[in-house]
Amino acid sequence: MKSAFRVTAVAIGLGAVLSGAPAFAQDKEPAMTGKTAMGPVLTDAKGMTLYVFDKDSAGKSACNGPCATNWPPLMAAASAKPMGKYSVVTRDDGSRQWAYDGKPLYSWAKDAKPGDATGDGVNNVWHAAKP
Repeated sequence: MKSAFRVTAVAIGLGAVLSGAPAFAQDKEPAMTGKTAMGPVLTDAKGMTLYVFDKDSAGKSACNGPCATNWPPLMAAASAKPMGKYSVVTRDDGSRQWAYDGKPLYSWAKDAKPGDATGDGVNNVWHAAKP
């Protein structure tokens, strides 16, 4: 009888795993706070400074094509859900991007290491994202 119980328990556990429940839950914010010479800024998971773009409108990215090559968007998974001050915007190509206080977030291709913030002030329209 004991072995029948174990088989049933394993089968029930396996059924829960195969039922389509998500493999992981979104439990942490998409950005962190890092330190730069200008003070605290938002950073990606690698510690790279994130930026906002003055030409974006609330909830809409204006940085596409070559712009997005130089300023890679902080991409969000299809299953990403808003949390706290973070929201998700849909880009022109249908992909999804994280935003903070409604402002889409980007990294800067010319930042070489965590703590760099060389994109701050570029063309007077790019600014380090502040927490």
